[in-house]
Amino acid sequence: MSTTGLINTGLKTTGFYWHERCFWHDQGAIGVFSSPGEFLQPQAASESPESKRRLKNILEVSGLIDELEVVKPPAATQEDLLRFHTPRYLKMLAKDDARGGGNGGDCAPFMPGSWAAAQQSAGLAVAAVEDVALGKVANAYALCRPPGHHAEADQGRGFCLLGNIPVAVMRARALGQVKRVAILDWDVHHGNSQQSAFYADPEVLTVSIHQSGNYPLDTGRFEEQGEGAGKGANLNLPMPPGCGLGAYQYAMETLILPALDAFAPDMIVVACGYDACAKDPLGKMLLNSGAFAEMTAQLKALAERRCSGKLVFVHEGGYSEGYVPLCGHSVIQTLAGSEIAVPDPQNDEIAAWDYQALQPHQQALMDGWRQQWEQNA
Repeated sequence: MSTTGLINTGLKTTGFYWHERCFWHDQGAIGVFSSPGEFLQPQAASESPESKRRLKNILEVSGLIDELEVVKPPAATQEDLLRFHTPRYLKMLAKDDARGGGNGGDCAPFMPGSWAAAQQSAGLAVAAVEDVALGKVANAYALCRPPGHHAEADQGRGFCLLGNIPVAVMRARALGQVKRVAILDWDVHHGNSQQSAFYADPEVLTVSIHQSGNYPLDTGRFEEQGEGAGKGANLNLPMPPGCGLGAYQYAMETLILPALDAFAPDMIVVACGYDACAKDPLGKMLLNSGAFAEMTAQLKALAERRCSGKLVFVHEGGYSEGYVPLCGHSVIQTLAGSEIAVPDPQNDEIAAWDYQALQPHQQALMDGWRQQWEQNA
């Protein structure tokens, strides 16, 4: 761990939102699957607390956490959850939790205590968005668990029980704290929660770059661009499996950053999953920690130019307990503008793998998307 050259001014401009309650969410011994099975030996769920807890731990050990404004806010209120979710669904979660657990819908199992954890997780996102909107911190990172970017209004999906980002953004907009919000989801799975929440809303731009056809199978196509007044305010980039540094860099520079810039948001929110990393068991992409740091730097520069630096990261997926902490530390270090770095022993090795450069089929696909998007703008 290195702190060489660190100058501590005492000014903490990046908020870090977390709560131990979130780590107590339990999905049962399902491993990488959606539920137990006769021939599936029980093992800890892929969406385990360890990748998140280890991220907080590495911040402690490196000392970076001491440069952050650490906040442990209250759980989200029922009023705030109802801005996005249906009463039926919230009642079902609470009832099943009290009865011993259940499933939020599609691959969203939970055990007793998960309802409290989910409310707490949404509360982290709510507080992070509010504090950045009100200028209490310049930017923020919310270490949410359970994640939220698959949860829809009336059901949980893909390990997600509550839509953390829709709840937080809807609340901030309802209270007049922010008007135009751009949401970028770089989790390896499609950000269907944000898409469903704001599909007809022209004041919220939702962008998702994800592995094509991974999860959910029924959403995430480029042709899904919004409806009604929100037509043209939803951009999906379903990337071919195997995309690496070159493809993501090209997508950021030619599609994502221009779309965010043109939208001119008051705030940018990032659904920050790390399952596009090369070490993830549930994704087939090839990113390293340096790629996440670079994308963060690009977004930070855009936010400083477009919306007074108002930038919020909300933690989503990422299932490599060893590699997620390194990716997360690089993102938070970049967000905070800190000199405290931790070495990633595989960053350069991953970058040197074959097919990390932009491939012709990848460029052709994205050039086609860009042409269609610009024609419809």
